[in-house]
Amino acid sequence: MAGKRSIFEEVGSAGAAPKAQGGLIDAGPKGARGAIRGWLIVLFLMVMAMIVVGGLTRLTDSGLSITEWRPVTGALPPLNEADWLAEFDKYRASPQYQLMNAGMELSAFQVIYWWEWGHRQLGRAVGLVWAVGFLFFWATSRIPPGWTGRLLLLGALGGLQGAIGWWMVASGLTGAMTSVASYRLATHLGLAFVILGFIGWYVFLLGRSEAALLQARRAREGKLFSLSTGLMHFAFLQILLGALVAGIDAGRAFPTWPDMNGAFFPADAFYVPDGQGGALPLWHAFFENPGLVQFMHRMAGYLLFAFGVVVWLRGRTSAHGATRFAFHMVMLMMLAQVGLGIMAVLTSAQLHVAITHQLGAVLLWVLIIRARYLSQYPLAGSIRRGTA
Repeated sequence: MAGKRSIFEEVGSAGAAPKAQGGLIDAGPKGARGAIRGWLIVLFLMVMAMIVVGGLTRLTDSGLSITEWRPVTGALPPLNEADWLAEFDKYRASPQYQLMNAGMELSAFQVIYWWEWGHRQLGRAVGLVWAVGFLFFWATSRIPPGWTGRLLLLGALGGLQGAIGWWMVASGLTGAMTSVASYRLATHLGLAFVILGFIGWYVFLLGRSEAALLQARRAREGKLFSLSTGLMHFAFLQILLGALVAGIDAGRAFPTWPDMNGAFFPADAFYVPDGQGGALPLWHAFFENPGLVQFMHRMAGYLLFAFGVVVWLRGRTSAHGATRFAFHMVMLMMLAQVGLGIMAVLTSAQLHVAITHQLGAVLLWVLIIRARYLSQYPLAGSIRRGTA
């Protein structure tokens, strides 16, 4: 029987109180979330660079300079004059050389060759960084539960992107083509943005623990999440239309704004010559008529901006300061992107303006995804710190 205790005895003097036990979410293995997040950020920056270099490759008409797909041996560039002449001979057999660059000197060919080689080499580097990182985290059992499939998805999409890249290039090596097919270019660029979007979303998710994400999801703003999801899809459509514009150099066809060479709707918008004095079927115009393609890109841009304003007006009423700020950034970038688009038109898509416009699309895409993420997983603010 325990002895009597003094009424003046301090509570807890006999020993320390037991530590609070965490829940089941915190009890399981967490994996190397921070390390994987850092690895994905590196991949994100590399894919972002890949998109920019790919844009420059297209704008400099360099994409068809390498006429073979050699995933392994193609990593080595020509090392001597004989190798350069052999590569140049292959290019001179292509329609682009015969119809557009006849008489090109070897020195000029080397310039466009290096652009395409650099683009492919960067793609190989992205694949290598993914493979080494994934194998390391998998072999050391550092992948958090539920993340193996997600990381494998990135590798599968990267491999598919390489195959689509060659499918795109092959379209410009036959017939009377002097550039790649615009719809294949749109597929290639679209998949690059899909990969970038997945990486960005995963980076955001790995920034907090699973327990914190579950807690944050209780405060999700469903309507705002739905609106931002719609804005993301609309922006993706506009990116695809921009790829069609780049694919046929439609950005240089009507260098006036807000009209198109004095008209609201371009003349002969549904006409595409078949090269034999006739016209191709109507549906070709939506991919190959410069006037119609640029008109669609312009109209979609206006509608995207209008819808963006609607989403921003809803986002600025969010109860969470970080979410409000995220939608403010989307609106600012959207304004900048509209201005860059107009400049690209007025300058006939000059190289530096056009590539800045493409980079703007990347930044806008990521900002929309971040705003969507914060709608789903809001950050709790603090009145004391002024972040509420």
